[in-house]
This record gives sequence, structure tokens and C-alpha cells, in this order.
Amino acid sequence: MAPTLNHPTGVTFVEEHSSRPINVDAATYYGGGETYSRSRTYSHSHIHGYNPKRLPAFQEDWHLRPRRMSHDEKSVTGPRRFLIDVEETIRVVLEQEDTDGDFQISVTDAGPKMMALGTATSNGFKTFDIRGTYMLSNLLQELALARDHNRKRIVLDEARLTENPVDRLSRMIKNSFWHSLTRRIDGDGLEIITADPKNRTGRVNPRIYVPHGEPAMVEYYKKVAREKPHMNLDVQVLPEKPDDPVFVKSLNSKPGILALAMNEVDDGQGGKTLKGIPFIVPGARFNELYNWDSYFIALGLLVDGQVSMAKGMVDHFIFEIKHYGKILNGSRSYYLCRTQPPFLTDMALQIYNQLDRSDLESNRQWLKRAIQAAIKEYHTIWVAEPRMDPKTGLSRYRPDGLGIPPETEATHFTHILEPFAAKHGISVLEFSEKYNDGIIKEPDLDEYFLHDRAVRESGHDTTYRFEKRCANLGTIDLQSLLYKYEVDIGTAIREVFDDELELDEDFPLAPFPPSVEAYANSYRESSRSRLQTSEEWFERADFRRDMIDKYLWNENKGLYFDYDTVQEKQILYESVTSFWPLWAGCASEEQCWNLVTQSLRKFEVLGGVVSGTEESRGKISLDRPNRQWDYPYAWPPHQIMIWVGLERYGYLEEAQRLAYRFLYMMTTAFVDFNGVVPEKFDAVKLSHLVDAEYGNQGIDFKMVPREGFGWMNSAYQVGLSFLTTHMRRAVAACTSPEVFFGSVSTAEVALMNTNLPDTDPLGLAMEALKVSG
Repeated sequence: MAPTLNHPTGVTFVEEHSSRPINVDAATYYGGGETYSRSRTYSHSHIHGYNPKRLPAFQEDWHLRPRRMSHDEKSVTGPRRFLIDVEETIRVVLEQEDTDGDFQISVTDAGPKMMALGTATSNGFKTFDIRGTYMLSNLLQELALARDHNRKRIVLDEARLTENPVDRLSRMIKNSFWHSLTRRIDGDGLEIITADPKNRTGRVNPRIYVPHGEPAMVEYYKKVAREKPHMNLDVQVLPEKPDDPVFVKSLNSKPGILALAMNEVDDGQGGKTLKGIPFIVPGARFNELYNWDSYFIALGLLVDGQVSMAKGMVDHFIFEIKHYGKILNGSRSYYLCRTQPPFLTDMALQIYNQLDRSDLESNRQWLKRAIQAAIKEYHTIWVAEPRMDPKTGLSRYRPDGLGIPPETEATHFTHILEPFAAKHGISVLEFSEKYNDGIIKEPDLDEYFLHDRAVRESGHDTTYRFEKRCANLGTIDLQSLLYKYEVDIGTAIREVFDDELELDEDFPLAPFPPSVEAYANSYRESSRSRLQTSEEWFERADFRRDMIDKYLWNENKGLYFDYDTVQEKQILYESVTSFWPLWAGCASEEQCWNLVTQSLRKFEVLGGVVSGTEESRGKISLDRPNRQWDYPYAWPPHQIMIWVGLERYGYLEEAQRLAYRFLYMMTTAFVDFNGVVPEKFDAVKLSHLVDAEYGNQGIDFKMVPREGFGWMNSAYQVGLSFLTTHMRRAVAACTSPEVFFGSVSTAEVALMNTNLPDTDPLGLAMEALKVSG
């Protein structure tokens, strides 16, 4: 009679995994207990531990491995599973495969890309080789996730290692990345949200600024400070006008997070307390609520069914407009003077259309608050001076502010400041301090930083398109967004509010139509009606479209260009934002045809559309380095805007082709580089290894990607909605766009990859590493 097998109580046996879900989130997959085998045919000594008959070979011995299957089970009747000791396997994987020591398995690592794992049905005695970068990097990721759930020993389904990469990335975004990027400003979330990688003051203790007129919020945070003395939380109350440039500059030495919207909830003891409304941050060094990032993030959240999260972000924007005067660039004290590209109306309307229909009146009241906030922002920011140019009727990115932006990298402006410091015979550091304090006056430097702040407000920081002139430009992107504001507001008033919307808050209304005389004489008059109708807003939209056609459209070149309101001429920098009028709907059918047939090819490259053309960017040198919003870089907002715009005008095939290109680039990076999802790409080289300015974000992680990057996550989820089933399968197989769309044959692509190493992902990665090293 065989000896009795004694297992710990409450264990799970291998065969009990037969029906468990496989491609699910880590908490579901690894949330159970340890797993054991019922096997009686192997040594009893291995029941409670992982001790495979043959240890994974590596280093000099890898070539001695038998051929695949020669040492494995001869027949597999069901899905293959592996019995794995988590910590030991992590050690072996990193020792064998992570040859560059970055805790990631990528195509640039020089390991054998092969490892034997013990099968679960044999209790680890029989082994099977897993091979290739993708499977091994997935193994490392799964082991890290198992460790997160305190698992010492797991049964791992092979299907998690070979999972379709499109399905895997989309699942990780939906089930993991959004959760990791979620923040809340309250007693429970302050320690995470107050961490600021951009803070160079040396003070790391958290500080929160609460707006004027919120006494309950002030008391709440002071109570948090008392109850959590270890945080050393500094609670400050802002003045009634918190965006005064002199005041904002005074906060440079004491930066802090800005309070956002909160809900009143039960405290569990019969009373009430406040709770922060959750929101999504971009990720990496950007650990706060951002303006235009949030719009694109919201699009991804809506695809993934997270309507409540997206709605909460609009609530924060309503709060910011009420208390800070604008939707801020970001929710930190050093952003109080500037905003970013306006997307609030489209964001609110898309969310409104997906709200639960069980309470229509509540939904209507929510949209009313959002539209009223957008109207206030429109009148007090975008068509108010100094952003409005009354002569042309064009709006500009032109924020207030004084001194050097404190959130930039320490050496970002060194090349600008050095000549001025030399002029005064002092160091750059001393000059910076005296300039910021107003001791040294330099009008030329004031002008430079006026435009620099405008570049940052534009969201395109930085680009040679805006160099030393941004504050004077009526850009095509801003005019398109404001046209969309005007149409959206008019449409909402007509369709949702019975063509009448009374403004609840008192603020100055800008004159219309705009003119120098109107702004000089009547801008502050309060006699204008507070009752809003759709007619005025549609008139504003028609006027803006006419001004766009007059000042920004170039018939000969088939493109829109920015207009310099000071020099009174178009700036002939070719920007992919020329396609934003398609998203907004302000281009004519003929203008759209010209854009698609004449100009699209200027921006379309292997990995999608680039920010601008190489010709417009100009030559790059040591004295003129590349900028991250220029050629050859591709960013998620530009991709999404052009996809939606082309689809709106009936060019679905073109939209699908561009979406395929971008998602192919994302998927190959995900497969080849341990699941990376970065902030941006070099779309010409198909590389996330970007050396422009501060490099790339979202790439510095250990073993498993935790967050991706906000708007890149959304681009993937939104982009998938454009692809057919066939296209999705081709992306999952990493089929080059050139092959898929038939512009060249498979053999020609293989030949190009042989003759031109800069089209090969491994060659590109190695080249980039050499350059950066």
C-alpha cells in the first residue's frame, strides 16, 4: 500500500485549476492559496517544495539543451501548466537573461532566451522550454505579480506566457494600469499625491494649498495633519485671487499640491466627513491632475467602461474653474498662472452620453454645471485679454507669470541664462536668483519667458514651431478647440436646456464680435444678458471659422498654419495639428480633401503621424538639439485627433491605416521591451528610446510595468476601436504596416531589414543604447 501523502490544510491541488480563468487580472489569478500535486509516483521529498530534476541551464551551458520536446511529456491532453518557486525562478531569470541589469527582459539582452520550467502535472520533474523575449519577459512579469500577492509557489498557465499581446496589453491597461494611476486628494491619498518628482527645493514634507472660500476643506486637512503627525503636512489657504503672478512666484520656494473637489460622505460614526474624488494622473514624473492629458485619458476610460472615474475628472475641472479661475496646466502651485488646450465641452458631452439613464435630471444638472464652467472659462480666459487678440479675433496661448518656470529640470535653461550671467559677471545660479527676485532687469529675458510659458500652456513643450514666438501666435490647434467649444455649448443649450441657459455665477462677458474698440470700451460692461441661447454660440463659431479661413488656411499649400498676430503673417511650420479642424468640424469638404490628398503624406511615417515635418524642424546639431514635439516624435493626442477627424469626414480607411501604424509600434515595443508603454515614440525608428530633452517617461520600472502612461494607454484602447478583426490579428502578430497594406512585399521588407539596420527594432535599440552610453 502506497504511503499516505500529507499536505498542509486548505491547499489547492493542480487538477483543481482545470477550469480556472487564465487571462484575468493578477489579484484574481494569484489571489488563492498555494498549489500542490496529488502525485504518488515521484519522491515524497518534493511535495512541499520546487526541486526540478533538471535545473535551468544558462550561460555557457545553454547550447547543450536538447531539442524542444525531447525531455518533456510526450503528450499533452490539456493546457500546459508550470509548477514554479517564485523567488528562485526570479533569481534564475534575472541571472540568466537580464544581461544589462535593468530588471527587464528585452531584445537588447544577450541571454539565451530559453529556460526550462517544470510541468505541474509531473510535480516539476518533467520540464518544458519556454523561449523568446516575449515569453521570458511575460514570465518575469508574472513572477513579480505573484510576489506582489505574497505567493511563494504558483501553478502558472503557459497561456499567460503566450497570451495574444494585443489582448494582454489591453487587459493590463483596463485591469491594472488605470488602477495604479488612480490618485485621491484626502487623508488616505495625500502621501502618494504629494510626492512631486519635479520639486527641486529640497523640502520633501507635503504641503497642500486649499482655495479661499472652502472652510470645511481647510478644517478637514488640518484635522488630517493632527491625526497623522508623521506626515508633517503643511496646510495653507490661498488668497481670493490665487493666480496673481507676484503671489505665484512667491510660492516657488514652497511648492505644494492644490486641493481638488471632494464629496461629503458618512464617516461611519453617525457624522459626515469629506472624501476626495478619484482621478487619473499621467504617470512617472507627472503625479498630479493635468488638463489636456485628462481629456485623452477620459477617452480611454470611457472605452473601458470607467464612466464614473471620467466624470470625477470633469468635477475637478469645474472646481478648478470656480476656485483657481481656469482649468490648470496641472494641480500644483507653480501651475496657478497657466492652463492648457481646452477640451472640457467635448469631454463633458461624451461622458454625459454614457451616464446611467436612470436619473436623467441629475445627469442634466451635472452637464449644466460643466457647460456653465466652460462658458466662464471661455469668457474669462480664452476670449479675454491678453490671450485674445482683438484685431484678428484669434485667441492665443499667453499666460501670466514671472521669472523662470520652477518645475523644469535644473539645467533646462542654462544655455539661455549663461550669456546674461556672463554679461553681469556672475554665475548662472546667482543670476537666476537675482533675476527671479527682480534685482536684475532683463527685458529680453522677460520676452523669452513670456513665450516659454506660452509653449508650456500649449501642451507642446517644446518645439521649434513655437520658439521665441508662441505668445504671439493664433495657433490652428487652439482655434479648432475653441470652435468646438462654441459649437458644443450651442448644441448643449439647444438640445439639452431648451435653448436657454441662465448663468449662475457672475463674471465679465467678452464682447462679440471682437474688435479693438469693443474690447477697449465695453468689455467690462455688465449690462449684457446672463441668459445664454444657442444662437449667439453658433454665431461665435461661424465667426471663428471665418477667421480661421482668413488667417490660417493656406490654399496653395493645402494646410493650416499658425498666424503671428504681431508680425501679421502666417508661420509656415508644417504641424500635424493642421488636421485638428477635422476633429472640430470647422474644415470644409474641399479643405479636408486637400489635407488628405496633399498633406497627409508629409506627416505619415511607419509608426503613425509625426508632430511636424523634418523640413520645418530644420537641421539638428549639438547647438540645436532635437525637441520632443518635433519630427520624428509621435504623441498619442495627435494620433487620436487625426483618427477621429478623418473618420468624421468619411475617411475611415485612412483613419484605420494610421491607427494600425501606431498600434503596431506600441505592440512591438510591448513585445520586445518587457511590456513597456511610454509617453511618446520616435515613429520613424519605431523606438521608445528617446533622447530629446528629458527623455521618455513610463519606461523606468522593475520586472513588470505598473502604470504604462496615461494618454498612451488611452491611445491603445481607442485605437483598437478603429481596427477590424483582421487588423487586430495582424497587429498581434506584429505584422509591419508595409506588409499589411501591401506597399512592399514580405521579401522586400526582409531585404530592407537586412540592408538597413535602422529599421530593425533590435538594431535600433542597440544603436540608441550606444548613443546614450
